[in-house]
Amino acid sequence: MKWHHVEENWPAFFEAIAERWPEADESELEDIDGDQRQFIAYIAKISDQEPAEARDDIREWLMGELPSDVVMDPRHDNHSIKLSKKYVSEDGDEYDDDAAFGDDSK
Repeated sequence: MKWHHVEENWPAFFEAIAERWPEADESELEDIDGDQRQFIAYIAKISDQEPAEARDDIREWLMGELPSDVVMDPRHDNHSIKLSKKYVSEDGDEYDDDAAFGDDSK
């Protein structure tokens, strides 16, 4: 993913940031508001790293997948569905109707 994805959808990344950096505080993330320089400085501070190390750590994190609630288009959805195959039993089909999972029957 690119930084502009993060910047444009900043609050949607809070959970992913907290997974990578558990010591991150949501109120401080709100203050950063997607500013890359502030985020690098913040990660350096909470992880006791030099800014260059924090920047490298963030670059590595950016190589991951976008959170599913950030990009909602058919191409991304289909890609996410294919990735979900690992959670479906061998005899299951990741493209099956998901009504059995709850709210689709309402």
